[in-house]
Amino acid sequence: MKQSTKELLGVRIQELRKLRKLTQAQLSQKVDIDAKHLSRIEVGNSFPSLETLDKIANALKVELQAFFEFDRKEKSARELKKVVTELLKDTDKDKLMLVVNVLKVLVG
Repeated sequence: MKQSTKELLGVRIQELRKLRKLTQAQLSQKVDIDAKHLSRIEVGNSFPSLETLDKIANALKVELQAFFEFDRKEKSARELKKVVTELLKDTDKDKLMLVVNVLKVLVG
C-alpha cells in the first residue's frame, strides 16, 4: 500500500531525527512544540506548519528539501528485505528464477 505524503514526510523527519541521535522529546524541545505533536507528525497523523517544518529543519541541520527526498532515504537491512519481498510478491516463477540467479552473482 502506497504511503501518503503526510506519512512519508513523518517517516523522513523521524529518520533524520534518529540520524542526529535525538529523541522526540529532545527535538520537540529544540523546536518548541509539544512532544505529542511531533509524534503525530512522525506517524503521519498531522502535517506540520511551514514555520514548524522550518524549525525542525534548522534543529536537524538540514535543508527543507531533505524532508521530501523520500526515495533517497537510507533504509535498514530489514526495510530493504521488506521492499524486496513486496516487489517479489506477485512475480511469476520465471522471473523469480532470474532474480535468484542475479542474487547468486551479486551475493555469492
